[in-house]
Amino acid sequence: MSTFQSLLIASIALLLTMLLTACGGTTDFAPVITAVKVQSLSYGRMATIYLGGKDLRSSLVVESNDGCTNPSFTSSSNTDLLVLNCGVKVVGDMPLIIKTSAGEVVYTTIITVPKPQVTLITSKGTIIMELEPAKAPITTNNFLSYVASGFYKDTLFHRVIPGFVVQAGGYISGMLKRSSLASPINLETNKGLSNLRGSVGMARTTVPNSATSEFYVNLVDNLSLDYKNSGNPGFAVFGTVIQGMDLVDAIATEPTGVARGFADVPLLDVTITSAIQTK
Repeated sequence: MSTFQSLLIASIALLLTMLLTACGGTTDFAPVITAVKVQSLSYGRMATIYLGGKDLRSSLVVESNDGCTNPSFTSSSNTDLLVLNCGVKVVGDMPLIIKTSAGEVVYTTIITVPKPQVTLITSKGTIIMELEPAKAPITTNNFLSYVASGFYKDTLFHRVIPGFVVQAGGYISGMLKRSSLASPINLETNKGLSNLRGSVGMARTTVPNSATSEFYVNLVDNLSLDYKNSGNPGFAVFGTVIQGMDLVDAIATEPTGVARGFADVPLLDVTITSAIQTK
């Protein structure tokens, strides 16, 4: 074989390799994401996010500034659709950056996580509260944990003081203490949240770090409950009633008396039949 023939064969082989690469002869295509759809997105819960495109792969890396923790693609994912699951730990705007395993950015967007909301179904009607995890994360997470466990089912609004607060979340009918309490939490005050009318706070003893499950709703502006100093740290606000404040006001008109040594107890039970995180 002449030198010319050898060079010709080599050139043809190189050309075929280039053509194969251009036409799909190898699998090393750059992934392309063309659309992102949020299926579910709630603070403190697992999110499901669909990533649509071409030549996708489960080796893609998801970054979110730790807003979406432990990201993973489900087994139902394919090269046209990746199904992403992760735990949501922030509210507000959350970046979602998709990269190749080599660190090349494939897609970037911003996803907005709403503040969590809890719906109380009571014997008086429905009350919806919006929580503030950005300002009171310990208190919010504690409350949502009780909600998720079903702890508040059949608990009472057991303390009602017109012109002050209504309090709930610790007792069942007969003023019996609800069991299975979690450990007390650290007090979160001086966080920019105030005991204004409609705000929701955590009840506690005279010990600052003693709150567990009981919460209250302010019927008026109770600024005396706010943080003053280290010796008077106040009570932790972590949310606001956004629907059903008229029902809270109605609960405040219930006749009260003394039961099992407790004052300000409604004579007729006002019951929380369920508490559900609805956003």
